[in-house]
Amino acid sequence: MSDLQHGTLEANGINIHYVEQGSGPLVVFCHGFPESWYSWRHQLPVVAEAGYRAVALSMRGYGLTDAPHDIDRYSIHHLVGDVVGAVNGLGESSAVVVGHDWGAPVAWCAALFRPDMFRAVAALSVPFTPPIADGLPDGVSLNDVMRMIAGEDRDYYRLFFQEPGVAEADLEADVHRSLLGFLYSISGDAVANGDLDEGWDGHFPMGETFSEQLIVPESLPPWLTEDDLEFYIDEITRTGFRGGLNWYRNINLIVGALAPWAGATIEQPAFYMGGTTDLIAGNTPDAIAAMEAALPDLRHLELIEGAGHWLQQERPQEVNQALLAFLEGL
Repeated sequence: MSDLQHGTLEANGINIHYVEQGSGPLVVFCHGFPESWYSWRHQLPVVAEAGYRAVALSMRGYGLTDAPHDIDRYSIHHLVGDVVGAVNGLGESSAVVVGHDWGAPVAWCAALFRPDMFRAVAALSVPFTPPIADGLPDGVSLNDVMRMIAGEDRDYYRLFFQEPGVAEADLEADVHRSLLGFLYSISGDAVANGDLDEGWDGHFPMGETFSEQLIVPESLPPWLTEDDLEFYIDEITRTGFRGGLNWYRNINLIVGALAPWAGATIEQPAFYMGGTTDLIAGNTPDAIAAMEAALPDLRHLELIEGAGHWLQQERPQEVNQALLAFLEGL
């Protein structure tokens, strides 16, 4: 980690922190919730060693990057705009964009919006969802759809995150427990250790809180050290959870925001990996099939047996090997 260089650039109206290593063609890494550039700690040195300029961003709302208070400053256009601005701010005109969790839809949309800049796209844990032309019926929001799917007796984590202040209070009451519990509960280890029969899909009994659903292990999973956990805690303690939660509070706007791209395909070379126990992010056969239809140059599609949501941390060797092969084939 000593070879990593930290920097800050101004782009898209905010200050963006980044970490980089190596030189060569640019590869930009985008993390998800509730994470940090640090989630790419196993990929940066390997990609740099292979002859690339590997740059991991602290995304809007996280770490040393600015965290605007207003919800409407976390739209998908803002998030993609940050990545575009970062590429320009780094003095580059072209990049491969890589995303995980919430960083995956940002990467997919970056490739969709700006094919001139993003020459290839790789995503982990969240498949590409093709935009739909007509959006949802008038008066029906994505939140309404999620509520209908959940039913009257169940809540859903994305719905629980909607009301400002509620999820913040729940998660920030014990940041250590929240982060450890979230990292463990949707990892492959929770299933392998028998704490869950199968991966958690994000639903839970109505009236309970999100943090009540989290499984806190007696010992850390093998892919997470005490130092790793403390780094995440420090990052979240610096900003609180609001910035990351504001990404979820713009979900209702995504369908309409992407409607102009309905029917469009991502023509650039594409890569996708997920874990077989990861049920929280939509790795269903139908979702994978829809993604395949919208990615005519999908060069790598793999679901790693037994892996959970935190793919690049749980299975870094498999991810690195596949990602390097993808990059080398461009």
